[in-house]
Amino acid sequence: MAVVKPFKGIRPNPELAEQVAALPYDVMNREEAKAMAGDNPHSYLHVSRSEIDLPESVDPYDPIVYQKANETFKLMQDQGVLIQDEEPRYYIYRQIMDGRAQTGIVACASIDEYVNDTIKKHEFTRPVKEVDRINHFDYCNANTEPVFFAYRSKAEIQELIYNWIDNHKPVYDFTTEDDIAHILWVIDDASVINSIEEMFKGVDYLYIADGHHRTASAVKIGLKRREENPGYTGDEEFNYFMTVIFPDEELLIMDYNRVVKDLNGNTVEEFLNKVSQSFTIEEVASSEPYKPEDRHIFGMYLENKWYKLTAKASIINEDDQVERLDVSILQTNLLNPILGIENPRTDKRIDFVGGIRGLKELERRTSTDMKVAFALYPPSMEELFAIADVGEVMPPKSTWFEPKLRSGLFIHEL
Repeated sequence: MAVVKPFKGIRPNPELAEQVAALPYDVMNREEAKAMAGDNPHSYLHVSRSEIDLPESVDPYDPIVYQKANETFKLMQDQGVLIQDEEPRYYIYRQIMDGRAQTGIVACASIDEYVNDTIKKHEFTRPVKEVDRINHFDYCNANTEPVFFAYRSKAEIQELIYNWIDNHKPVYDFTTEDDIAHILWVIDDASVINSIEEMFKGVDYLYIADGHHRTASAVKIGLKRREENPGYTGDEEFNYFMTVIFPDEELLIMDYNRVVKDLNGNTVEEFLNKVSQSFTIEEVASSEPYKPEDRHIFGMYLENKWYKLTAKASIINEDDQVERLDVSILQTNLLNPILGIENPRTDKRIDFVGGIRGLKELERRTSTDMKVAFALYPPSMEELFAIADVGEVMPPKSTWFEPKLRSGLFIHEL
């Protein structure tokens, strides 16, 4: 049973929503965040990446950064840039990219359901990244950014959402510079709010699609607040955290590709010979990048040439939920034994390129700072669910979801 509840959202004044909305804090570096905020004083990056308003000598994890985030967050509320709903609401958030829409419910999920594994995970988290968002949430007294959840679609929930959309005007409707539309509706009808809560009780599990660190941080700040308030009842806002929950059938996982700095001491001929032991290699005649068209097929770019690599049946273990993933096949049979990438989480010789950047980015990287690139076929939502259901985790950098949730459109006060 999935527990969801409405909340008194802090969100932009409708006239300023487009100026406030910002990409998630973790998809850009400090310099990029500063450039994105530019001369826009209302950009939510002044909260989510508050170090952009401090001297570059200040460490991004210094307490002063989180103090600055809180100051700016309060200032935006005092100035009326951000407003708060007086009663708990659900929100409908729709994004449209390249003509494809994904429509989710903005709600609060229970920290207890994360602890008891009703909320399923598929990635490990790194403590240093958790601590950063714990501090951000704590200083701001809010879940300052949402996490991205998925669930196995239920017709009754979809019918309710689309009925609301058909009969109500959105409060926000704008298109960002990347040609992605962002549309938000506020659900303020008590009977509909109650129906949503009841309908989600029929959902067995919620799955973290994107935002494992934010989720872990939100849960830990909730547990911290419980320790600080031993008389808590369980109804306090810190027992819940903010998420956008999407039906699986509307979500798109893009490829998450790899680039490696060198051939680990191999000549090109030696490298190709070793690869051929586990993969069938075909040189691609086209001058266009090769995009894998199915599972267990890879694109490889080396010495200005594209190759099609097909995994041989002998290296595929379809009985293992994790080992049958293409990211696992590539890691186990090529990146580790041939290129010496034992731990892709920590090895500095490998980098990862989200599919939104396109395969031309792989060509560019091999012409600048890398030697060889690999294009992968993306995993499916059902593969993600299956791995999470058995308590396993996917290899690092397995999934790239698009479009990304915009930050600043809704905030949950703790």
